[in-house]
Amino acid sequence: MTNLPTISSLTDASWSPATWRARPALQQPAWPDRGALESVLDAIRALPPLVTSGEVESLKSQLASAARGERFVLQGGDCAESFADCTSERVASQLKLLLQMSLVLVHELRVPVVRVGRIAGQYAKPRTSDTETRGGITLPSYRGDNVNSPAFDADARTPDPALLMAGYERAAITLNFMRSLADSGFADLHHPEQWDLEWMSHSPLGAEYRRMVDSIGDSLRHIDSMEGMLPGGRGRVEFHASHECLLLDLEEALVRTVPRREGHYLLSTHMPWIGLRTASPGSAHVEFLRGVANPVGVKVGPGTSPEDAVAMVRTLNPHREPGKVALIHRMGARRIAATLPEIVRAVSAANLPVLWICDPMHGNTEIVTPAEGAWAGRAIKTRKFAHIVAEIEQAIEVHASCGTVLGGMHFELTGDPVTECTGGARGLSDEQLARAYRSQIDPRLNSEQALEVAMLVARRLRSSRLSSPVQCPVRRAGS
Repeated sequence: MTNLPTISSLTDASWSPATWRARPALQQPAWPDRGALESVLDAIRALPPLVTSGEVESLKSQLASAARGERFVLQGGDCAESFADCTSERVASQLKLLLQMSLVLVHELRVPVVRVGRIAGQYAKPRTSDTETRGGITLPSYRGDNVNSPAFDADARTPDPALLMAGYERAAITLNFMRSLADSGFADLHHPEQWDLEWMSHSPLGAEYRRMVDSIGDSLRHIDSMEGMLPGGRGRVEFHASHECLLLDLEEALVRTVPRREGHYLLSTHMPWIGLRTASPGSAHVEFLRGVANPVGVKVGPGTSPEDAVAMVRTLNPHREPGKVALIHRMGARRIAATLPEIVRAVSAANLPVLWICDPMHGNTEIVTPAEGAWAGRAIKTRKFAHIVAEIEQAIEVHASCGTVLGGMHFELTGDPVTECTGGARGLSDEQLARAYRSQIDPRLNSEQALEVAMLVARRLRSSRLSSPVQCPVRRAGS
């Protein structure tokens, strides 16, 4: 049996929650009043944490299981949460969609699904440029509701530290409501018809989904009757929260030490991740997260070298703790075959335990200009449904050929009937994007498209897991 590191061996005397300040910290707001910022941070330090260390450790254990192929991770939610969307209806809608997608995965993969929302803290976003210019006027870019507001005027775009407290409060409200829903039986798989979404009756895939619902409900009830269980215990599921660890001042204020546990926990969320723009071995974000006990996600893209990927994993997880690091690859459908195998080979050769997750959204963003319709001639950011599916399918092939486990998928999605990504069963066109395009930053799959993705790729995943892995080839661009 492999000897796992003890908790005390995972501590590092060279690290503290503030050592990131000696490293390059990208994507940080230009707060105009540092005194006001420190006042808000002091107030947050005095408040209770948002999650518990026990929840963090439970998720880490489940992620380790997913890395071995014994579970599957479904991570999804808004590109950037809005304070205005902190409502019971919208939170329930997001969780319902994750439940429906996970139902499909459970049915096909026959393994438990770990549900991780981009929720309860995804209030900040990195931006390509620090400023935005319209009509000759240049203002700071909108960086999410934790920082400023999307309206294009000087007051709205000035970073306001008071918004950090507003974000803390809404994250706490959201997490409380999530736990209440789970405790009240909202997530009881014995009765999935109770959280069925109304639009499923109009979906081309509605009949197939209903068959899955009936099959899982019947199976659980049969097991309960055979074992003499009280209905409801086996079928209940849990949710975990995640967000991009971006605003380091805020995240530092929510680091805690916990009685009867050694080390430090980032208790703003269960699973923070490092975005592509801040993911480099010497970055402040890697330095900050290397010292916390949480599981950590790291986005890797086509520009990430195999050497950098290995270096970041070694830095974040020097003791090779199972479940500690997830590499979330976001290559794009056109580049994944040429770029992902080299990274997978390098990490495998270094004997580093990681959970591999495919993010098919961010590498497939493109700009379209509808020729007709309400937005004719306007440049719109979107994603093609076919490219999203193609990237997942290629990720499945790469991991199968490399003998590694694709243990999860990461989506930007919403339970709302938006029109932000084109394609899918209803064939949404560029001209139809104007119908209900609501995202302030990146386009999301709507509920019907998200469930369709789950249905299309679940069987491919199952088939891949049943096949025998072979040696990973080195695939060149254009091959």
